[in-house]
Amino acid sequence: MADINDLVLIYFENEPITFARIEDIQPDIKKNWYHISLLFLQNPLHIVTWILKNEYINGAEFSMSDKKIRIEKVESPYKKKGENPPEQEEKQKKEKTGKLLFLNSDSD
Repeated sequence: MADINDLVLIYFENEPITFARIEDIQPDIKKNWYHISLLFLQNPLHIVTWILKNEYINGAEFSMSDKKIRIEKVESPYKKKGENPPEQEEKQKKEKTGKLLFLNSDSD
């Protein structure tokens, strides 16, 4: 299940339209329904709260005003491959090089 702080892609009529971060999920009075607060990552930023079933939060299609909507959890492509993003790899190389230079300067 998508959870708080997860990044999701919102589909409208089968077209991806925006990314959002899940800010909060609270149970509704009705069993298996939840109030899900989404921070839409667009300008201007804004938060909406939808009341959705558990399966809708997990990617099942639902309708609002007769329009098809779907939420899809976004995973980092690097996380799937077990790799680090290029920026992180470069940072690790610099840190390792800096440590080696520091260790070598002590050998006088």
